[in-house]
Amino acid sequence: MFEATFESLRNYKCPEWFRDVKFGIWSHWGPQSVPECGDWYARNMYIQGTDQYEYHLRTYGHPSKFGYKDICKLWKAEKFDPDALMEKYYKAGARYFVAQASHHDHFFNFDSNYNRFNSVKVGPHKDICGLWKAAAKKYNMPFGMTEHLGASFAWWRSNKGSDTYGPYKGVPYDGNDPEYRDFYHDNYEHVAKPGEEDKWVWLTKNEKFHEYWLNVMKEIIDKYQPDLLYSDSWLPFEEEKNLEDDSTNLYRYGLNAVSYLYNQSERLHGTNQAVYTQKHRDEKIYKVGVLDIERSQLPDICPVPWQSETCIGGWFYDRKAHYKTPRHIIDILIDSVAKNGTLLLNILQRPDGTIDEQADWILSELAKWFDVNGEAIYGTRPFRVSGEGHSTVVIDGFREDQVKWQEDDIRFTRKDGNVYAFIMKPDTIKTAVIKTFKPEETVSTVELLGYGSVNFMQHSGILVIDLPEKRDKEYPNALKISFSRG
Repeated sequence: MFEATFESLRNYKCPEWFRDVKFGIWSHWGPQSVPECGDWYARNMYIQGTDQYEYHLRTYGHPSKFGYKDICKLWKAEKFDPDALMEKYYKAGARYFVAQASHHDHFFNFDSNYNRFNSVKVGPHKDICGLWKAAAKKYNMPFGMTEHLGASFAWWRSNKGSDTYGPYKGVPYDGNDPEYRDFYHDNYEHVAKPGEEDKWVWLTKNEKFHEYWLNVMKEIIDKYQPDLLYSDSWLPFEEEKNLEDDSTNLYRYGLNAVSYLYNQSERLHGTNQAVYTQKHRDEKIYKVGVLDIERSQLPDICPVPWQSETCIGGWFYDRKAHYKTPRHIIDILIDSVAKNGTLLLNILQRPDGTIDEQADWILSELAKWFDVNGEAIYGTRPFRVSGEGHSTVVIDGFREDQVKWQEDDIRFTRKDGNVYAFIMKPDTIKTAVIKTFKPEETVSTVELLGYGSVNFMQHSGILVIDLPEKRDKEYPNALKISFSRG
């Protein structure tokens, strides 16, 4: 059993299921999908001059009259079919599934004793998380939940404002209404006074809210026994790197929640099978669970498993958004897995619960690729190097540039004594040259997955492989390389 301390929780070992699954799909979905106008709608609709404010004003009315609480009531999820979606996701290669429990908008996708604005009592009148979990269970997929609640208290200070010009100048937004203070947060301490600069804060120091957050985390764990719990922050609620005293600093709330998650998993399974992810990159902190990296990657192999997360477009449904190509998604997956990571991909849903044709096509392309190449992904571990070649991913904030791969770019995984080599630029290459192997690593056979054995030659460790002309040249190819024993 774990104690709520760094000393105890740094004994955490990532369960093998997480190391094996490699690819998961995420439903980052809630009332903010209703306007079909992109991410952070609940915040930006209260900031005069933003695109979402202007859209809200002209579509629904001024936020003093029609606020976010009213958007929540419009969310019906009337065509939500989790079983049909889960079938698509499983066929598309996902081997774990993650549902959003609550975003920064403070709306819960499950029945709660702590928050009346939840999907059972308002809007869909459905236990969204419960329905997702039941669907995932049919495919024996581990089920995770994401909480963005920790950042909600300060993030949503915008609902306490008012217009600074125009016909509604000075008219308070509905976040000031005492009747809805429980939903919109009593967060005036984070609201800039006239003439003051708005100070960006991600995690509040309000300890009354910390206690509320912890109660909600325990409610989630008790109700759903998630295999994975994700925080959209670093470990709540400290914004400093103070590790001196677990009992007095604000990390104690996060430590309490993590130990509660692990201990319940241990009671259920005999050993802890749960994963907790957060975003602080200091290993003193992330080793209490698994490091999560949003819209970026690591430069090379991490000694412990980690999670890369991204979306096909923005985080909430947006009619104007550009989507990643299947090729881009597969590239991120391969590069992450080669570095001991997994990929969690958000598939956008319309407010009615359906996905659009482009998202459906992306899933179908992933399904075809995994059907051929899944062997080189699932259950693998990193090779001694992640790859070779001249090209690397750009690691700079939330940039996700499509890498301009060259013919010498290879990414590696390994399993059951074999090495898998992904050819990252399959469209022009005719002969693959791999320089990584040692002279004593004698290759016995090479197979191009989906196409059978191929001819090769090895000299002083350098492996030269002839590639068949008729093969998939749109997406990375995987070579299965076996070695002589003895």
